Amino acid sequence: MQYPEPIARLIDSYMKLPGIGEKSATRLAFYTLGMSDEDVDNFAKSLRAVKKDLHYCSICGNITEDDPCPICKDKTRDQTRLLVVERSRDIMAMERMKEYHGLYHVLHGTISPSEGTGPQDINLESLLRRLEKHKEVQEIIVATNASLDGETTAQYLAHLIKPAGIKVTRLAHGLSAGADIDYTDEVTLFRAVQGRTEM
Repeated sequence: MQYPEPIARLIDSYMKLPGIGEKSATRLAFYTLGMSDEDVDNFAKSLRAVKKDLHYCSICGNITEDDPCPICKDKTRDQTRLLVVERSRDIMAMERMKEYHGLYHVLHGTISPSEGTGPQDINLESLLRRLEKHKEVQEIIVATNASLDGETTAQYLAHLIKPAGIKVTRLAHGLSAGADIDYTDEVTLFRAVQGRTEM
């Protein structure tokens, strides 16, 4: 038996989300069907607002409602350190730790030969322009994930940036291979930041 078209379309929509297979998508679709009209309307408004009201900071690439983002506007932050992450949600994880007070830069991905992603496909050009413009930056902390692609990206950044005389360090101690920063607890992140090593 086939599902009615509206349910089938909703199942297909849910299946586009990462980690959601057909069974989970079907369960979510039928759960949505049972929600109140008000809850469905609020859910739809939240989805539209995320696409309409958020954009990337023109300086660091973080998601924000305002441009530049609040972190880039905050002159009390350490302007000499720049922590480079793969995704905006990694910034949220670092900020929860409350131990890092420098600035950030979001790459929006990694260099991944297996996926066909090169340096030109990530937010790297704006990082280089930023370093050229802001000579006060003395240290780049590479906080890409401890995966093959994260390591490849980290090595590429070090190779690119070190000749400019800027210290390049890498998060260490506490992040296991394959670990995602946004799923790591604050204590482990703190140890990783404290135990970073120069590249």
